[in-house]
Amino acid sequence: MKSQIKMSHRHPFHLVDPSPWPLVAAVGALSLTFGGVMFMHNFSGGGQLLSLGVVTILFVMGTWWRDIIREASFEGQHTSAVQEGLRMGMILFIVSEVMFFFAFFWAFFTSSLSPVFNIGGVWPPVGIEVISPWGLPLLNTVLLLSSGASVTWAHHAIVGGSKSEAEDALYLTLVFAVNFTSFQALEYFEAPFAISDGVYGSTFYMATGFHGFHVIIGTIFLSICAVRLYYQHFSRQHHFGFEAAAWYWHFVDVVWLILFLGIYWWGA
Repeated sequence: MKSQIKMSHRHPFHLVDPSPWPLVAAVGALSLTFGGVMFMHNFSGGGQLLSLGVVTILFVMGTWWRDIIREASFEGQHTSAVQEGLRMGMILFIVSEVMFFFAFFWAFFTSSLSPVFNIGGVWPPVGIEVISPWGLPLLNTVLLLSSGASVTWAHHAIVGGSKSEAEDALYLTLVFAVNFTSFQALEYFEAPFAISDGVYGSTFYMATGFHGFHVIIGTIFLSICAVRLYYQHFSRQHHFGFEAAAWYWHFVDVVWLILFLGIYWWGA
């Protein structure tokens, strides 16, 4: 038995235990997709199947994240080699997100640089009253850039071993994030056009709406990190969970800058 234990620790990698969550996540994603299509086409039971898919996905997110936190914080499975793999995975994920938003920017700039006769041959299209970039969009830019600075402050505080300072900086980041989402919702509520108002409305709401969705995901990510920081899950050398959240948040910052300059300012 002792020789088997020694053999199992001769490498620095983490061989994960069998887990039901990939299968449950696949079932949830299938229910979400089929339920969404059925609901949008008014099939009977579509709403229930869609709700089941959403609940299943949220449940898997919580339980799978819980297992990873346990492996990292209590089982010591996230060695340096494992963390390098996690870093590469997070980088590839962010690259995929860049490609995701690239498609929306491509649609917007293609439509704006060569406006067709159907929309009057001008940009913004005839009849569209655009949102001024110097109101809520500028305020949201200040909030998001400030949150990027405060999350960097929190990161440096963790590396420096100052838990209380890191908590203050992270809580400030969450305040900025919640205010950003609130002002974005207010902007949508008062917007003079809808997503159905031609190519301008569809490209505007798709780009800014998906960015807002990413802000919400990032806020949840940072909130989990705040709880883990409170329970002392992070150390000066071992805090990749927070590092990944900070990378994701900086990605959200950069995308918003492009949105503000390209869609709100130049596009208007």
